[in-house]
Amino acid sequence: MKKIALLLLLCNTAPSFPAYGHDIGHYDGPNVAVAHSVKVPAGSELIFLSGIVADAADSSAPAGSVERFGDTATQVRSILAKLERQLEAGGLSLADIVKMNVYMLGDPRNDGAVDLTGVMGAYTEYFGTRQGDLPARTTLQVAGLRVPGVLVEVEVIVAHRSEH
Repeated sequence: MKKIALLLLLCNTAPSFPAYGHDIGHYDGPNVAVAHSVKVPAGSELIFLSGIVADAADSSAPAGSVERFGDTATQVRSILAKLERQLEAGGLSLADIVKMNVYMLGDPRNDGAVDLTGVMGAYTEYFGTRQGDLPARTTLQVAGLRVPGVLVEVEVIVAHRSEH
């Protein structure tokens, strides 16, 4: 019974979020273009997109090499462009993304460290820092990705707001 009371207390003291609001985060510095939270409007359909990787940036580079797909920023630009085209084909846009997970490998050309600067540089070209079109985002370093040479994979959740 105490657990139920505590759960009810926690639910009643949760922060209040706007109807379809985004809160610009301050994670690595001021005005980082990541929402702390996103509340999906009632009646919205959630669409889960599987992980997307970059297209080859240099098809003459050896298969399975990082050079084939480019550096982190190049890969993120490729992924976001593909994602934008995929969403537009379904009548949606990047602004409809409510959650983004970014999986990264360390770049062997960067002593095995992930290139967060490259991610944010390419990411802000697409998302900027305007409120209203920023997804909540998690960025993780992983041990491996499914395509050799790929440094980044992105999956998203999109909220399609139904017109009633």
